[in-house]
Parts: sequence; structure tokens; C-alpha cells
Amino acid sequence: MAYKKIPASVEKLMKAVTEKSIENPRWAENFNASFSNTLLTTVKKQEDNTTFLLTGDIPAMWLRDSTAQVRPYLLVAKEDKDISDMIAGVVEKQLRYVNLDPYANAFNEEANNAGHQDDDTEMNPWIWERKYEIDSLCYPIQLSYLLYKETGRTDQFNETFKEAVKKILALWKTEQNHENSPYVFERDTWREEDTLVNQGKGSPIKVTGMTWSGFRPSDDRCVYNYLVPANMFAVVVLDYLKDIYTTILKETDLIEEITTLREEINQGIEQYAKVKNQAGETIYAYEVDGLGNYSIMDDSNVPSLLAAPYLGYCSEEDDVYLATRKTLLSKENPYFYEGKCAKGIGSSHTPENYIWPIALAIEGLTSPDKSEKKRILNLLVENDGGTNLMHEGFDVDNPNNYTREWFSWANMMFCELVLDYYDLRIKK
Repeated sequence: MAYKKIPASVEKLMKAVTEKSIENPRWAENFNASFSNTLLTTVKKQEDNTTFLLTGDIPAMWLRDSTAQVRPYLLVAKEDKDISDMIAGVVEKQLRYVNLDPYANAFNEEANNAGHQDDDTEMNPWIWERKYEIDSLCYPIQLSYLLYKETGRTDQFNETFKEAVKKILALWKTEQNHENSPYVFERDTWREEDTLVNQGKGSPIKVTGMTWSGFRPSDDRCVYNYLVPANMFAVVVLDYLKDIYTTILKETDLIEEITTLREEINQGIEQYAKVKNQAGETIYAYEVDGLGNYSIMDDSNVPSLLAAPYLGYCSEEDDVYLATRKTLLSKENPYFYEGKCAKGIGSSHTPENYIWPIALAIEGLTSPDKSEKKRILNLLVENDGGTNLMHEGFDVDNPNNYTREWFSWANMMFCELVLDYYDLRIKK
């Protein structure tokens, strides 16, 4: 593990939050436990100056989770070179994994054949799991860009980065017409969410301009394989890439390709992802197939529809977003649960009536209302199962029933909401 004790810069931020939380001591208690937990339990610096990050209770590194796990530390990275180097090491590790296989979502620390090696797809000893998810490719770009925005650092935009970007662009363009894709995925399992239909190719779709995804960020399969919030995230990071190549790298060879792909995906969202809710209002669907089928729902993991402003796709005040938000935080969303202790958004990935702290944090992070943020923070600390940490999901009627005692992503999303409440935000 990289950290035997908490760095002074992190201690300083924890102290500042504690001082701000005099009227909310439970927030500080949980913040300090969560903010230190990721550094002390999941970060593993490698001899090659990369950083491997355990997701928590699974001995693998997810491209998605690892970004979210270190994102709040960006606030101290500009004054602590060691933290900055640790985050840059995460980016380098992520991008090397992307270059190894851009269709994989989770990787081993070494080529040890751990994970789901029996899946019917192109596995290798480095890959823990090969469920293709658009967001797995968005998150490393996002982290590299936010590191630059927060610190001014640019050495992460190296040859590894450039190679990964070319692979990502090529894959997203291929998956605009999934008929041309080499990717298939099947798992011998009783759980239908863990395998793709149609001999591993997924459900029928029409070409829309959007790019195809096999799985959601919950690692559950898509029903209709144009995952709208993931395509929104792709639009955002393509804007990041345009800025990186224009203002930092000053290399123009990919600008046209990046711009065209961004516009095609966004046009696909505009044309195919807007549907009507039960009240007849225009909202974003969660998934569509371009053939007229769609799902009105949201999932707890990010990217989600609820997270669209958090990701940078739209404003919190956007009319379609507000109508979508109202729909998602209602019974029209089949994964919205309400019980004696809490209400919020759950997932197909966890039992019925279990809601996720990640989704609650996003609900707070996308609200302009401080009283609403406060309500959610109180809800989170009151439903931590007596652990001072967050979990994957918990029972709305009994928070002592929860999944994943050690889940670093959820811990850091709670921390980010606390920081946001005190107007301590990462530059975007």
C-alpha cells in the first residue's frame, strides 16, 4: 500500500471540513473515515510509477471506479506533488490498460489470470472482466483532463495517452454500427444481467449516430444498447479531447475526427433519446435502440441520467433535464424505492428496495438547493449501518442490511458531496 499514514495535505483538508461541520459532527466523522479509507486501503503504487487502485472488496481495478475514487483528492493535488503524482499514476495505469484492451472494464494488478477467465469473449491474463461499457473509456480521459484543470499538469498527455485516444476513437466509431463490431460477450450464468443475448451480440439496433454499449456502469447488461447517459458522457470527454489537442498538445490531426464523432453522437441523443413520460413531458430515456424501443428509468451508477449536469453535459436548469429528474425521482422509475428510513434510486444490480449512496450523492450534487444537499447528507450518515462508511446499497426499511461493506467509490462520492456543500469544488 502506498500510504501508511495520511499525508499532511489531506489531514489539512479533513481538519478544515471538521471545523466547518461543528453543527453537523456526523458529516465530519464519516468524511474523515471515508476520505482516509481510500488512501490507506486501496492505493498501491507500482515500481513503474503507475498506481493500481483496488475497487474495495474485489481485488481488481475498474477504469470507472478508480477515477471516482481519486477525484476528490484533486482538491489537494495542486499543493501536494505526491498526491498529484499518485493521480497521474492512476491515469497512466488506466491508459495502459485501455491500450491492452479497450473493450475490458476491469483489470488485474498483474497477469495472474484472476477474474472471469471462463467468459466467452477474448480474455487474457491481465483482464478481470471484459464487459464493454462506454464509460470505462470516458473516465480515464476525464481524470487526465481534470488533473490538468486543477493543477496545470500536462505530462499525462504522453504517448500512452495518444495511443489510447486513437483506440477509443476507433472503437466508438466502430460501435456506431455494431454490425461491424468484433465484440461478443457471453457468460455461463443463471443471472441474465451478466450476459448478452443474441449469441453475445446484444439486442437488435438501428444506426443512430450514438455509440453502442454492451453493459451499464452497474456492470449489468443493457436491454437496449444505446445507453443514453454514457453517450452524454462521451460527448463531454470528446469536448475535453478537442481542448487537449488544440490548446495543450497543439496537434490538429485528430481534431476533425473528434469533432465529427462528437456531433454525430450528440445528434443521435437529440433525435432518438428524447421521449415522453406519463405526464406527456419530454424527457431523456435511459436506453434506446433506435427502432422505437426505450426504457424510462435510471440506474445508481455514474454515468446516469440524474448525473448529466455533474458530468457537464447540460445545466441543472435545463428544462428536459428537470423533467427527467422529476420522473426519475418518482415511481415512474422502476428503481426508485421509498421506505421507513430513506428514499432514492437503486439498481438492478442489488436487491429490490435497496438504494445506493452513490445515487443519493449525485442527487445532492445536482441540486442547487443547499437545504436539499443537507437533507441528503443527513440521510447518508443516518443510514450508514453504524460503520461511518458508505456501502453499495442499503435497505430503505433497515439500513443495517446493506451490500459491500468496503466500497471505495461510494465513500468518495459522499466526500465529494460534503465538499460541495462547503463550496469546495473541482474545476471542470
